[in-house]
Amino acid sequence: MWPTTTALLVFLEIVSSTTAAWPSEQLVSKGGKAYSCKCYPGDACYPTSDEWRKLNATVGGNLQVALPPGAPCHNSLNGIPTFDAAKCADVMANFMGEQWTTDQPIANLWTYWTNDTCLPTTDPGTSCTRGFYGDWVILAQTKEHIKAGIDFAREHNLRLVIRNTGHDFMGRSTAFGALVVNTHSFKTVSFTKKYTGPGRYRGGAVTIGAGIQVRELYRLANQQSPPVVVVGGECPTVGLAGGYIQGGGHGPMASFYGMAADNALSFNIVTATGQFATANEAQNADLFWALKGGGPSTFGVVVSLTVKTFPEVPSASVILNINSTHTNDTELFFKGVAAVHNLANHFVDNGMFVYYELMPLRFHVQPIVGPNMTAAQITKVVQPMFDALNKAGVPYSTSTKAFNTFFDLYIDIFEDEAAGSDALIGGRIITHEDIDKNAAGIIDAYKATLNSGTFIIGHIVGPGFGAPVVDNAINPVWRNASSFSITTIPIAGNAPLSDKAQAQNIITNVVGKALREAAPHGGAYVNEGDLEEPNWQTEFWGSHYPRLLKLKEKWDPTGVFYARTTPGTEDWEVIDHGTRLCRKL
Repeated sequence: MWPTTTALLVFLEIVSSTTAAWPSEQLVSKGGKAYSCKCYPGDACYPTSDEWRKLNATVGGNLQVALPPGAPCHNSLNGIPTFDAAKCADVMANFMGEQWTTDQPIANLWTYWTNDTCLPTTDPGTSCTRGFYGDWVILAQTKEHIKAGIDFAREHNLRLVIRNTGHDFMGRSTAFGALVVNTHSFKTVSFTKKYTGPGRYRGGAVTIGAGIQVRELYRLANQQSPPVVVVGGECPTVGLAGGYIQGGGHGPMASFYGMAADNALSFNIVTATGQFATANEAQNADLFWALKGGGPSTFGVVVSLTVKTFPEVPSASVILNINSTHTNDTELFFKGVAAVHNLANHFVDNGMFVYYELMPLRFHVQPIVGPNMTAAQITKVVQPMFDALNKAGVPYSTSTKAFNTFFDLYIDIFEDEAAGSDALIGGRIITHEDIDKNAAGIIDAYKATLNSGTFIIGHIVGPGFGAPVVDNAINPVWRNASSFSITTIPIAGNAPLSDKAQAQNIITNVVGKALREAAPHGGAYVNEGDLEEPNWQTEFWGSHYPRLLKLKEKWDPTGVFYARTTPGTEDWEVIDHGTRLCRKL
């Protein structure tokens, strides 16, 4: 039988009473350093079962013990009976599915940061532990539930995680021993053809709940009369109002209309002190500025968001493939890569977006997007690419297709991604200047990346084209960008620490170093970057960082919210092999 919350609360009471307690003030010394840590099970300051029961009542019974998604396939989790044959069958069938994963209470799309300690299995006798998943989750249904979770975490000094979809490469949607607040159920959507302020903007807009995902919003936007489009992500399961827009938010229409955060009009949030606040040009303008690209899980929990909408436009796409069916000549293969990437400035100067995957002898470009273009128009714009390919003698396959709307293109051409993968990532924003001065050097850095066992998820995108005048916290480097590469190295979440360290060294000091040297005028992207990025404050936010740090100190002075490598986190460290979050003293 699947355990009830009451039964699990009783179990926690037993565990808490038999675990050695840390001092209630949580002062810890490690390696000659002094820390003040968050409270964890077994600590004297950790909430009692009665306090958890009271929280459960406050949130209308929506508090659950956080169980890894693979738990139903195992007999038990730390002594808690968890096996459920029907639930296990569902897990086994859907564990690799994006939408299923985002709909789970605490699951992560990429599992590296969960520690992979409770994976789906056909052998229920195998071990299942919680790993780096949280301990408790509030499946919030109202903003009051979010407030209750924030207040409880603040009052009891708990690690707090805000989880919307779990679409997260960097481990910010999960944490050891945490209380998780899940905002995925906030699905309200309201369109208007004329936004009335505050501010001077008077075009179309949409107000969405925090749980709305990109594809479902795109569908609803397309159903309007007339159809409209919203700047959202490439992946269909991204939650628009969560960490995506709070980190900036690039996507297929970003070259044409700017980053998602460039188009934010108003936020409704719950602050670190548990206050309901509206942030826009007229109210809490400093907070509004920070929420537009200043970092996920940093300044508050978004309940709802209002963003601009734009008229739909006809759009066209080009797909290009160069792989081992075309050539096994590595030198010729990279001439093909260069023929595309060397034209990054050309593409974004025409308002275009390119998405590609680059692996050894596999260059899959799907798609090149031309907003407001016909097939003839996109063919003309991409002709220099084909000329370069043909001149170099690079074999390839290609197709071109036109659509009545961007939405039609998106549904037809963009490919769904898979969940359940393990990898460590880094990345680099590459500017116009870098392409102009060192296009060949950038391709050499890509060669070094693939030679290291790392592959690239690439985006040719230039938000400065579509939004030349902005005032928000997004790294100013984005305004001169023409390319952004995510570097990805496969590594199991439960791999030995030495293997993890080796993978991190490759991402930071081999691949990252090569890209930083090849693109010195670029920067890094806080949502898809290296957690060990050198000088991360400047690389992620440039000249905006000092202002963001002051705003973090104003809006969250005690560190209720934490997401690694976001403003103010230089004062914090996760010690004891990635478990306890502590402030440095």
